[in-house]
Amino acid sequence: MKLTILGCSGSFPGPDSPSSGYLLESGDTRIALDLGNGTLGAMQRFIDPFALDALLFSHLHPDHCADFGALAVLRRYHPNPPSYGTARLPVIAPEEAPQRFAALYAPSAAERAETDLSDVFEFIPVSADPVRIGPFEVQAVPVAHLCESWGYRVSAEGKVLAYTGDTGPCPQLADLAADADVLLSEASWADFPDSPEGVHLSGRQAAEVAKTARARRLLLTHVVPWADGDTILSEAKAVFDGPTELVAADRTYDI
Repeated sequence: MKLTILGCSGSFPGPDSPSSGYLLESGDTRIALDLGNGTLGAMQRFIDPFALDALLFSHLHPDHCADFGALAVLRRYHPNPPSYGTARLPVIAPEEAPQRFAALYAPSAAERAETDLSDVFEFIPVSADPVRIGPFEVQAVPVAHLCESWGYRVSAEGKVLAYTGDTGPCPQLADLAADADVLLSEASWADFPDSPEGVHLSGRQAAEVAKTARARRLLLTHVVPWADGDTILSEAKAVFDGPTELVAADRTYDI
């Protein structure tokens, strides 16, 4: 299983990275976790977006889904789509995604009233029921954020990637990351007293999840552009003694 970082900047794109988006590949199957600002452009450096087999969203904040509108334009209006890209793309996302994405795509109330993206996308409400996508088995886990938000536990080739999406500390993270080969965890900011509940994790909190869950490797992502990534990484390394690093856009990791 191969992980490619399309973007890892938290809350909005930074000078060195698009917002959140991650490409997972196993054999000939490709899925994407989130598609934030700028990630569709990055994806084209690695695969033809028509080659995606499924698109999964953790939640519907713009930094995790803004490029869906651009993907809709590509899939609807490309004059010569490849034969493998003509089927509807499965989109696993929170229940309000069809309306949210129609509003993203359509510029006026009149167009929104008529917009239906189901000609190119198959919308599937995310749930706790496991989903099989080629060699991938995907288990969604609800997490604590400002809106409906899910983490994803993705298994293939005998390996497990756990992705937190956006979340504050919550008991579900231990199950999400249990014995994972890689925990791809948001670590938006450095630790500080009285941090708001149900919003984001610090580097220390992400490391505590990895340690408690016995994850083998910790990859930190979603650092907001005004935060000090080195401080966040140091906090995490002080808690978790396994391999730990900050991800970077365009990097690829073998899981």
